[in-house]
Parts: sequence; C-alpha cells; structure tokens
Amino acid sequence: MPHTALPVPLRTPAPEPAGVSGMAAGLPWRAGIGLKPQHFREVLDTRPDIGFFEVHAENYMVDGGPFHHFLARVREHYALSLHGVGLSIGGAEALDESHLDRLAALIDRYQPAAFSEHLAWSSHGGAFYNDLLPLPYDRATLDRVCDHVDRVQERLRCRMLLENPSTYLEFEASTMSETAFLREVLRRTGCGLLLDVNNVHVSCTNHGRDALAYIHDLPLTEVGEVHLAGFARDEDAAGAPLLIDSHGSPVDEAVWGLYAHVVARLGAVPTLLERDNDVPSLATLLAEAGRADETMRARAQPRRCGLYWGGA
Repeated sequence: MPHTALPVPLRTPAPEPAGVSGMAAGLPWRAGIGLKPQHFREVLDTRPDIGFFEVHAENYMVDGGPFHHFLARVREHYALSLHGVGLSIGGAEALDESHLDRLAALIDRYQPAAFSEHLAWSSHGGAFYNDLLPLPYDRATLDRVCDHVDRVQERLRCRMLLENPSTYLEFEASTMSETAFLREVLRRTGCGLLLDVNNVHVSCTNHGRDALAYIHDLPLTEVGEVHLAGFARDEDAAGAPLLIDSHGSPVDEAVWGLYAHVVARLGAVPTLLERDNDVPSLATLLAEAGRADETMRARAQPRRCGLYWGGA
C-alpha cells in the first residue's frame, strides 16, 4: 500500500461548527482538559474559558446514552479532540475494521478538531489487554506501523496524530531509536505527532536517557497537540528510579520545565492537561490549564526551569 499524506490543518484558533464534512479545522492554540463525567453539568452551567476538551473515543462507541447527551451539548460550545486508546497501531495483526468503523462514525457525528492514537499495541490473537505495550523499533515493525497508520487515515479520511509512548522496558531487537522510528513513520505516512511531554520524561528517566536530546531529535513542526500529565514514583529491582505514567496526580515540576523548553522552541501549541485517575475538581484542572496558557503566552528566552532548560 502506498504511504500518502492526508493533510488536514491542525492549528487554527477556533473550531468549525458541527455538521460540516470531515474534521473541524483544528484545535485552538491554547490549553484544554479532558472532559470527565463528574464535570459534565458544571461545564455546561459555567462555560469555563478553556481552549478545548478531549475525550477517549472508546468511551463513546455506543449509539446513545448520557455520555452522548452531554458531549453533544459541550461540543456546541467547544473544540473537541478525540483520543483513541484501542486501535493497537503497533499490533502484529491487521487493524480491527469494526473498531475503525465506530471511530469513523464518531468523527462524522462530532467533527473533532483532532484525532490521535498511540505508538503501542494492546491486542493479539483476539485477546485485548488493558495497557499500551511497547514495540521493537526495527524495519519490520516500521513497515507494519506505517501500513496501519495509512489504513487509519484512509478509513477516517483525516490526518491522525501519533503519540510517543511511555515505556518501562526496551527490546534488544531494536535497530533504531524511538525518535528515529517516529520520524520515519511521520515522513512515510504524513501523520502528525502528539508530543506527550510527560511520556518523554517518564521514558527517558526509566531508560537513563537525556529528555532534551529526545525532544531535539523530533520534528517539532509536525506537533499538532501536546499532552501534560502526572506520574507515580517507584523503584526497579536494582533500586533505580522507575516512573509510572499514572495520570493520577498534578503535572510534576520537571515536566513543566520540559514543557517550557518545548514552548520556547515551538511557540503556542494545543496542550492537553490529562487526569484520568483521582480526578480533582474542575477548578483544579482549569488552574493547571491556566498555567499552560501562561507558559505559552510568556515564551521567554531559555533559562533554568525545573530540571530542564526552557522558556517560562
């Protein structure tokens, strides 16, 4: 299958109204938060000043129900980012076409400004795992991932964003770095990059690598959205630090520092504050989003910020 880009703009200041063909024009250059059921009514009652909301696609793969009732009302007022967690882009088998059909129906229904998925696998031989598992970075895996990304973009008729993973082990079979693998996928398929800054910090800490060197080795001009999140701390069997991408705590100062560096390089970019466990009040999430907006507005010259050199 030829690898062809499907260019859809990802960075415009406002969403298109629902009801147009294809995806909305792009996410606002601001911070957004995940839309959580416990906040549905408060969001509609207060209409917070937020750039966009993001939802996990798999939570909406039914025809009706209260989730759709509230999402439809929220979508009338805000741009939407649709984030997939179950496509198994890195899986050894063909993509689940029924899953793709449901994704296509959601995109047609809500006209999101962006759709994203993970560089990971989560299913094999008919079994589904509640995790996003790592890949060996070799030529065979690269060809398979590119084929899968091409199929997603062909079926959904939009440019998808591919998210860099958080990992806790690496394969000896890998013949290229993660950043080189991502660069090649983006080049061959024309997809965009969802840069998860927390994942960069988590993975680089776990594997003893330089997070800034990782960032510098990515094509930042292809970033369509950034994710920020919290992590949990643990130790491995040797007593070395082990960070877990938990999405259950505030964004760590080290991640804020790395994000400031990204913004100093890239400028304003749609930025999601992720919180999927121990979800706090809406006000707390909005405050974190406000800090991201302020970081983007300032975009100062690089200086020391957290553990990393960056603008603040």
